Amino acid sequence: MFLAMSTTSSTTLSPPSSSWFLPNLNPNPNPKPNPSPRMAHNLPPSPPDSPSSTTATPPNPNPNPTLLHLSFNQDSRYFAAGTNRGFRIYNCDPFREFFRREFDGGGGIGIVRMLFGFNISALVGGGSEPQYPSNKVMIWDDNEGRCIVELSFRSEVKSVRLRRDRIVVVLNQKIFVYNFSDLKLVHQIETVPNPKGLCEVSQLSGSMVLVCPGLQKGQVRIEHYALKRSKYVMAHDSRIACFALTHDGRLLATASSKGTLVRIFNTLDGSLLQEVRRGADRAEIYCLAFSSSAQWLAASSAKGTVHVFRLKLDSGSLGIERS
Repeated sequence: MFLAMSTTSSTTLSPPSSSWFLPNLNPNPNPKPNPSPRMAHNLPPSPPDSPSSTTATPPNPNPNPTLLHLSFNQDSRYFAAGTNRGFRIYNCDPFREFFRREFDGGGGIGIVRMLFGFNISALVGGGSEPQYPSNKVMIWDDNEGRCIVELSFRSEVKSVRLRRDRIVVVLNQKIFVYNFSDLKLVHQIETVPNPKGLCEVSQLSGSMVLVCPGLQKGQVRIEHYALKRSKYVMAHDSRIACFALTHDGRLLATASSKGTLVRIFNTLDGSLLQEVRRGADRAEIYCLAFSSSAQWLAASSAKGTVHVFRLKLDSGSLGIERS
């Protein structure tokens, strides 16, 4: 279990445009620890047709780049850091830098999301000198040394989530869901203003569950794609500040802007299974995270603390619905 530490007016958005798609996506779920030439720090420059020149640069006189974004991959074996120079991949256990990619002429990456193994990542520009516009999602294939997909939108991208079969892009009041294989837009979801880009997806193949803010304050929307079912849950009276989803999509943990209570729901029927208290004082919840076994839940907050709760859940209440 690992933790990663303005509302705009409503507009009508048309489906975004895409380009540079190559169908041979083959993310590696079990990358080898022995680095290949492209993982070394003396990587060759990208091919001439790359949308931007990239190199693994020699050590910079300033050894401290600015951290812009941090995210774990789907099985929490690695985490990615977006900086004002590019992005880096780290191994969690044992902790070490596994790979880095730095861009010439600025190179700020405000969002970086891995797809299991580290050769496929979703990138969005950020910082004072962004590598890409903030309204574009670039799918980077480091085996190719270039971007192979570009998705363009009419407003700033707030977040991205990846599965082996889906790309999920979060805007301030809309979410787009695409097939990874052919970039077909399969779903559009409207939400309340979502400046944090809150959205989570399960990772089990063939049974995608997506959770996002609903259309009311304090409401979450749960999409069960295999069951073709949408579920709305009034999780809190105040604004949703953070939520987390288990790997299989069965459990949802939510926290509001008050930050005093964390609630755990069954995503199938929306029932409240457990409620835990972080504290009596208000605090901003930065992150919620389930353990891989869903026996523990961790919450980090602006109080500078991490609370770990033991979950007391009835296994019968988590059973998969039978036909």
